[in-house]
Amino acid sequence: MITTLVTDITVEDICKGFVYNEYEGKGLFGLSGKLVIQPEYQRNYIYADGKRDVAVIDSILKGYPLGLIYFTKVAEDKYEVLDGQQRITSFGRYVTGKFAINDQNGIPRYFSGLAKDMQDKIMQTTLTIYICEGTESEIKEWFKTINIAGIPLNEQELSNAIHSGPFVTKAKEEFSNSQNANIQKWSAYISGSVVRQDYLRTALSWVSKSEIDDYMSRHRYDDNINELKAYFTSVIDWVSSVFTDVESEMRGLPWGEFYEQYHTNAYDPDEVSAKLKELYSDDFVHDRKGVYEYILGGCIDSKLLNIRIFDERTKKTVYTRQTDEAKSKNISNCPLCAMGTDNNKNRIWKITEMDADHVTAWSRGGATDIDNCQMLCKTHNRAKGNR
Repeated sequence: MITTLVTDITVEDICKGFVYNEYEGKGLFGLSGKLVIQPEYQRNYIYADGKRDVAVIDSILKGYPLGLIYFTKVAEDKYEVLDGQQRITSFGRYVTGKFAINDQNGIPRYFSGLAKDMQDKIMQTTLTIYICEGTESEIKEWFKTINIAGIPLNEQELSNAIHSGPFVTKAKEEFSNSQNANIQKWSAYISGSVVRQDYLRTALSWVSKSEIDDYMSRHRYDDNINELKAYFTSVIDWVSSVFTDVESEMRGLPWGEFYEQYHTNAYDPDEVSAKLKELYSDDFVHDRKGVYEYILGGCIDSKLLNIRIFDERTKKTVYTRQTDEAKSKNISNCPLCAMGTDNNKNRIWKITEMDADHVTAWSRGGATDIDNCQMLCKTHNRAKGNR
């Protein structure tokens, strides 16, 4: 890869012909149309938070260096931003009146309201730019090593860079667009940030069965995302039809995996809703996130609920009671050992060799209290399970 250092391009030069797409949240063009600010392999613009974008302008006004910026040369007098698009988009947005900064008195100041000398200081600031020329693989390999303003690329941003093309373009338009009207509905089931590609990664993970890069490689040059959208919609529609109550614990669950495993089962939404409310109100259930797979699986695997265990006081009380009774009868203090015929039928186990067990399993209505507690040797307790 060939690099050329350029130090005579100013903020004013970059801002000539600056175009920012508010709907998609990204800078598009600058440098009089010669510069593509956010090529498809770039992450979305994430500085529009009133802090990082403001910090870029403050740095310029205080004379702080903005750091190295990298362009790639894609044709004669045509360039793409390889590294620096967050900073470029920030000062481009400020100069074109998209946000304000506070002055020393806390008064918001848009670029048009700044004193002329401050405007000039911003516009005349020169940038340190390396223009790079090389093959696509060389450019993208270099791109993968770059940290943008101290924020490393996440997995999906790297995948977008590696597999950039028409498929990524359309996928980002659908799943990385914070203005998409469906985001509010999707956010009930998906965690993370739209602009940091978490929704896109979730959609890809579902359709690809977690083989994201393989899927993106095979579909890189597709001019539609029909399969991706259809599968994603199927999962969301299935979840919302089974669970009519929307709870915060639903967010971020592996709904794609659940869909694959359970979507052929029939569920009564009213019964599901009633069971969900019952489990949510049960003080013994410690893991509400596990409630959903527990219900989908037929309410069998209570380990998913992390049922509250017996406290130490209860275990000691029950152990003492069982042990005293066992010694008086010359039998084992493990009730199941006492019923056996091997050498353990008379064995008195230490409390450290025993586990507390529900006499009637919690999944069958047994409570986690002293009246439903028995101490079993560890071997029998593990064998008993929910029986």
